[in-house]
Amino acid sequence: MTRTTPRRPVDITEHFPELREHSATATRLHPRPGRPTTADSSVGGQLLWPADEPWPVCTDGDAHYIFELRTPATVRRSRQIYAAAQARAAASGAPYDLTEQERAEIPDYDFSEPHDLVDQPIPLVPVVQLYRRDVPDFAGPDGADLLQVLWCPLDHPEEGYNPRVRLYWRRSADVTRPLDAAPEPPVVNDAYLPIPCVVHPEQVREYQYAGLLPEQLRARITAWEEEAEEENEEDETGRSYHYDLSLAPGWKVGGFANWSLTDPHPMNCAECGTTMTLLLTADSSEWHGTGGTWRPVEEPADASSNPTDVSIGRGYALYVFRCPASFEHRPATAMQ
Repeated sequence: MTRTTPRRPVDITEHFPELREHSATATRLHPRPGRPTTADSSVGGQLLWPADEPWPVCTDGDAHYIFELRTPATVRRSRQIYAAAQARAAASGAPYDLTEQERAEIPDYDFSEPHDLVDQPIPLVPVVQLYRRDVPDFAGPDGADLLQVLWCPLDHPEEGYNPRVRLYWRRSADVTRPLDAAPEPPVVNDAYLPIPCVVHPEQVREYQYAGLLPEQLRARITAWEEEAEEENEEDETGRSYHYDLSLAPGWKVGGFANWSLTDPHPMNCAECGTTMTLLLTADSSEWHGTGGTWRPVEEPADASSNPTDVSIGRGYALYVFRCPASFEHRPATAMQ
């Protein structure tokens, strides 16, 4: 099923034409649980990985921030149990509840696998695979038609207590003997293990985060929003620049970052100092609240706003930046 973003409640450029100079396209990926193959663009799916290329691992050991560790099998089984309970409740109208047998399979809230399991190499987890043909905002080296994003499924203090991200660009035609299955890490932070999802790419237009607009333009937009609020005190007008008109939530390629957690700060390449470009957003939510204006029109009423089961911090997004000077330079991340 395709996913279509509703038309914006207001065409903001009719009121502020100069915003066109502060706009960019973004591709909303709209990941939804499914069975992606190596031939598909996906979130959390199997990668088209050469069998003779070593799988990347993290060897930071006890330098990781460790709280509660789970095995991937435990995380997947717990998700199955919760999904089954939700389905029973929806079908019967009865309150959501687990059976005694199901409760016995769910680890206690404070349970953790032994912390010394992180001392061994931790295979990275597939996060995103994108084929150029599927993503209008794809950016990569000449000849590359495939981007693969992996991360360490544990918190890294030096990365802002987020997973450490690695990027791989390749020519899919060069992978003549693909790896059958990726190695699994012995333990993970369950928030960093995506559910395998197919994607439904859709290009949208975004406008720069308000705090990075010219001061006079930002002030005029704020005054316009306040005027709308006074005129429609009891109505949802959809005239919030921040929530409705500028930045699409959810997993996306390109576009702009939302700096509402920390306010904007420079994202410069650690290797050459060049100002970096937003490559990918991994988000904890596909839309705001229960009736957000970014919710796709085809979305079922009972759909989860977090279909990937990835959670960044306390429900934030992880922005992955690339260096425009060289695709070989390391990416940088920011949680917002």
